[in-house]
Amino acid sequence: MKRLINSFIIAFSMYSKIPMPRCDWSEKNMAYAMCFWPWVGAVIGGLCWLWGVIGLHASMNPVFFTVILLLISVFVTGGIHLDGLLDTADAMSSYQERERRLEILKDSHAGAFAVITCVVYFALMFGIYSQMNMEALKVIAPGFMLSRSMSALAIVTFPKARKDGSVATLSRGARTRRVRFTMAVYILVLAGVLLWIDLILGTAALAGAVLVYGYYHHMAMKHFGGTTGDLAGWFLSVCELVMPLAVVAVQIVMGARL
Repeated sequence: MKRLINSFIIAFSMYSKIPMPRCDWSEKNMAYAMCFWPWVGAVIGGLCWLWGVIGLHASMNPVFFTVILLLISVFVTGGIHLDGLLDTADAMSSYQERERRLEILKDSHAGAFAVITCVVYFALMFGIYSQMNMEALKVIAPGFMLSRSMSALAIVTFPKARKDGSVATLSRGARTRRVRFTMAVYILVLAGVLLWIDLILGTAALAGAVLVYGYYHHMAMKHFGGTTGDLAGWFLSVCELVMPLAVVAVQIVMGARL
């Protein structure tokens, strides 16, 4: 039991800014850390849903409501996954060979394409979230947990681009079979929850997540020879953009037909 508690603490310490008690980051304690990573997404989704409820009953400027809604995940995580998105944008935009792209991923400096990607990403997120209503938000909220479950599954399933990278280290310390099983259960349960909440919008969100996951595998293997921590951040960020985009797009199409 103590090992599971420590794994929970490590997961939240690594992937969120939520204050956690100290514990020893030993391989033993990290064995099940990834099993608790999706619960960071549960916190984000819960806060987004709560903010949506508050927005329904409070008189506030729609711009202010939208900005806070899209920044909740940044407040909770500290933007750790956005770093991967921007590093990947620089690497992919370089059109260099595989080894050079891996070097760019490790470079702490932000290039022009990273800045452009950041601006475009938040502009798109603002536009998508400005169209958000409670029906859509009910579907999107569990999506933060789903995206992390899929990302964790990829970490213990995809080949690793580097033997000494953070993903390789985390994967080595994990109980791979149990993490795979746990993530598979999470994904199946969350897929059922999305479809139960709204069959059409839930299907749209799931389709978006699956498409991004498929492209993630293709991109990682073709251009990097496997996944890395930065690519995992790229997947998470893009998945959490495409899922609400798919949901809002379907709502707009359905509304136009009424």
